[in-house]
Amino acid sequence: MTFKELNIIEPLLKALNEKGYTNPTPIQQQAITPALADRDILGIAQTGTGKTLAFSLPIIQHLHLQKADERVKGIKALILTPTRELAIQINECLNDYTRYTAIRHAVIFGGVKQNAQVAQLRAGVDILVATPGRLIDLINQKIIDLSQIRYFVLDEADRMLDTGFIHDIKRLLPRLPKNKQTLFFSATMPKEIADLSRSILKNPVKVEVTPESSTVDTVKQYLYFVEKTEKSELLIDLLKKDRAKSTLIFSRTKHGANKIVQILCRAGIGSSAIHGNKSQNARQKALSDFKSHSIQVLIATDIAARGIDINQLDLVINYDIPNVAETYVHRIGRTGRAGNKGTALTFCSNEEKKMLKDIQNLTGKNLIVLKQ
Repeated sequence: MTFKELNIIEPLLKALNEKGYTNPTPIQQQAITPALADRDILGIAQTGTGKTLAFSLPIIQHLHLQKADERVKGIKALILTPTRELAIQINECLNDYTRYTAIRHAVIFGGVKQNAQVAQLRAGVDILVATPGRLIDLINQKIIDLSQIRYFVLDEADRMLDTGFIHDIKRLLPRLPKNKQTLFFSATMPKEIADLSRSILKNPVKVEVTPESSTVDTVKQYLYFVEKTEKSELLIDLLKKDRAKSTLIFSRTKHGANKIVQILCRAGIGSSAIHGNKSQNARQKALSDFKSHSIQVLIATDIAARGIDINQLDLVINYDIPNVAETYVHRIGRTGRAGNKGTALTFCSNEEKKMLKDIQNLTGKNLIVLKQ
């Protein structure tokens, strides 16, 4: 099945093609068609399964196809997510997906000053990605009005429970219009989340993807416990010991990927980064140089790395541990392919130990600890 067979319109197909998306993932195959038909969705899926595209494309397509006289001012779609990292990631995806449309989107989250976010909101936004705390704050300041919302996405609902945002969600729900389409996603369904889903979904289509937990047996997995401030020094030491290895390094953010390139450049280690802010030509050149061994080190975000398929990749380094355990499986699966052996190194700081535990619980394996 292709995206074209899911009746995705041309501007979206063009954007997907430029980013290397060809065939939809299982969650996209199951969710996009009913979502395009205005059905509510109950999705049970983890990050890394392609669910951001599954809920974004129908919303973008609906908004793009609305006639000019049907368009109303104000925020029309709200995507609610538990963490600023995930909110930023979703907004980066929207940059890619809306490239050939006039749809405007923005992201808001706490922990930073609100001025720039407020300025963007006042300039006009169709799709808003938000964390609950900042959203409620701006609603209380009468900066955000949710009365025109037609599409509502609650992403990673079970993590809302873990992060203590569930009460904020319940406070927000009465502020949303009753006549809207709701897309509800959660990796697990504890009782409180199941009850919440039943209270806000109308005759939903249930879509489910089994989490991928198996790690490739041909990949040796090692772990370094290292403070965040010492990661760059460890990385340089490791890369200088064996410059011949083709190494793919994962960063959680685009800014982080750029910073790693700068650090390696100062250390005399040639590298390139690929992420959503890079042009398609720049990404293709970086990938081509990496495959031809013109450069030995490539730094990537998880989203940008989806198009990477290299049979003889020696080493994967998790400079940042992914927020979601399944993403670790996808990352290290890029080495040890086609019968070749591979190595995966993971850097774990104190604040990342919980995420490490999630990975070990998912895979059923303890990573081998190495000393610096």
